[in-house]
Parts: sequence; C-alpha cells; structure tokens
Amino acid sequence: MSFAGYRVLSLETRRAKEIEVLVRKMYGDPFVAPSVRERAMEENAELFAWAEKLFSGDFDMVIFMTGVGLAYMREAIAGRYPTERFAEALREITVVSRGPKPLAVLHQMGVEPQVRIGEPNTWREIVPVVARRTERRIAIQEYGKHNEEFVTALRALGAIVDPIAVYRWELPEDLEPLRESVRRLAAGQFDVVLLTASIQLVHLLEVARQMNLETEVRSALAEQTAVASVGPVMNETLAEYGLTPDIVPEHPRMGVLVRAAAEQAAAVLARKRMRPAAEPTQGQPDKGKARHTD
Repeated sequence: MSFAGYRVLSLETRRAKEIEVLVRKMYGDPFVAPSVRERAMEENAELFAWAEKLFSGDFDMVIFMTGVGLAYMREAIAGRYPTERFAEALREITVVSRGPKPLAVLHQMGVEPQVRIGEPNTWREIVPVVARRTERRIAIQEYGKHNEEFVTALRALGAIVDPIAVYRWELPEDLEPLRESVRRLAAGQFDVVLLTASIQLVHLLEVARQMNLETEVRSALAEQTAVASVGPVMNETLAEYGLTPDIVPEHPRMGVLVRAAAEQAAAVLARKRMRPAAEPTQGQPDKGKARHTD
C-alpha cells in the first residue's frame, strides 16, 4: 500500500504537519496548503448572554459540534465567570457530543455527556437521537458556519433551538500556499487530492475563482486527479459543486483516509486518465470506439 511517488495535495490546516507526515510514510510527495482560519468572535456579548441562559436553566440540552468551538467557549466564559460554573451548569442538563473531539474537551472539564454521536459524526445522526428523547429546549454550539438545515430539522421536532457561534471560518491570512495549489491543480501537477473538511473545497474554489482558474481546477478534480473525501458531509459538498469523490474511507478519519487513498489511487488514476481507442484505420470496419463510464 503506497502512493508510489504520487503528488498529493492536502488542504488541511490544523493538522497540516500530521497529514504531511502520513503522506510521506506512504511514499507520497505531499504539498500541504492550509485553506482555512478559525477566527474566534471578537465580541463575546452574545456568548455571555447565552451563558446566562444556561446558568438560569433555560436549556434542557446542549449539543457540542466541535472540540475547538467548545474550547473557545470554555475560555471565553472563564474570562467572566468562575472557572467551574460552566461545567457545573452542563452537569445539570443533557449534553450531546458530536464525535470524539468535543468529548475530549468535556472530559477535561469533568463533564460526562449523556449522548455520544458515532460515525460518521454528522448532524444527520443527531436528529433521530433527539427525536427519541424528551428534551426540547436545545442549544447548539455551532461549527464554523451556521447550519440552517440542522436547526430546521430540530424545530420540526417541536424544539426551541438556540444556536451560538463562537468562531467562524475564514480564508487564511497567507493565501500564497492556497494560490499555489490552484496553479498546480490547473496545470495538472497533482495526482491525488485529500479533502478532510467541506470548507477546504469551498475556499479552494473561491481562490480559484479569484484567479480566473475555477474551470481548470474543476476539470482537474473531475478528470485528472483521484479525489479522496473523508466522509458523508464532504461528499455532499462535492456534489453541490458537481463533483464526485473517487475514494471514501470506511471510517471518516484522517489517517484512514490517507491509507485508503494510497491503496486506491493507482486504480482511480488509471480509470480517469484512460484515453479513447484510436480511430479505425482506413479500409477496416469501425468496431466502435472504446467507451467507459465512471
């Protein structure tokens, strides 16, 4: 199982060094272009108002979507209130952890969630869990962008939903690595693209659009590279842009994604880069050109 020297693009930010090491271990040639900046909200008035609601018992359930968001929330609240007050309030209600990252922060706080959402760790797995429970005053710690579909689905269950944002996704301050990835993709200089978060594709195409290279980048993703997607949410975002993942790991984890890409890339590239058969020579019957479908 090896990339065998393939040129591998990753748009990972927080775990950039880790994914570079993983690709090299699989004998790939990595280029890592950080594609997102997580910016904590500069004004915490909304968060403090939310915290007052929590302390007053206005919520039956809090859903934590990300570990980084919960960590930001914990630090901001501790700047105004006693350190333990946030954790004490959470112990009085139902706490939902979407996957392992919020769980790790909750354990640091001494909070044990009543509900843990398993793989593939999307909001779609949360809705049926909530439907089976009685809590209907629900707070959501959002990830880097607002998810109106999730809020609407919970409200359809009769819930009063109070989402709170503590950070937002933005383009990185240094855009040059992302611009270079656009240039190389447009020039056909990557064999594999690893996508671990939807915002990575959004920002890649946004920068490509700014550089007047969006058509070329889309074409490269569709026709020339093996696109490896970490899981269902990433697959949905690809579909929104008219793209289809070539490789999806069994489990939505970065390490598993890299291994799956190393194992399957050669077959994907052989299929995607297949050339049509030559035209029949003069005087010989046309037995039909070679065809293939993806």
